[in-house]
Amino acid sequence: MGPNDIELVALAKVTQDGAAFTELVRRHQARLRAFLRRLCGSAHLADDIAQETFIKAYEGLTSFRGGASFRSWLYAIAYREFLQDRRREKAAARLKGALQTDASNIETSSAIEDGLSMDLRRALMGLEETERAALLLCDAAGLSHSEAARVLKAPLGSIKTYIARGRKKMRAALTGGSDKRPPETETMKTKAPAAHKGVIYAV
Repeated sequence: MGPNDIELVALAKVTQDGAAFTELVRRHQARLRAFLRRLCGSAHLADDIAQETFIKAYEGLTSFRGGASFRSWLYAIAYREFLQDRRREKAAARLKGALQTDASNIETSSAIEDGLSMDLRRALMGLEETERAALLLCDAAGLSHSEAARVLKAPLGSIKTYIARGRKKMRAALTGGSDKRPPETETMKTKAPAAHKGVIYAV
């Protein structure tokens, strides 16, 4: 009879034995994936979450104290990853709706719909940090311009500028157009407050 889960966890923690953790994955991955597939309704998404769950479990083994079973601890990680993915999807949907309302000329063919999530990520990463932060706070998280200004510690007028400029760039990226703007003069440029560096963005 081989070692139980707790013994394998201890072995993986003390010796950093990859084989011990691989055995834990082998024991639990089939049922975990089945659970996630029913929970998500998507085999592809479930497999992605399962993979991320095992990565988080391996990285967080030192936090497992053995008070509960390894399986319940693993499923708790999987459920948190599922909820986090749901929040990202809802944020992306809100942002998509805001962009479509703001730009009625965006085509919504099935091809664009299928690839919109990845396109949104690429388009967002193409924005300046302040533009991305303001756009996500207002269009995805649903904050008002005033609330976003408090979060980013920026003037209200700057927030409106960031959002308008960010939406214009996003429309250009999503429709394959170009965002041609006249070069900014020194008086037009708005410097980002240093406080922005501490903001964490998630899509």
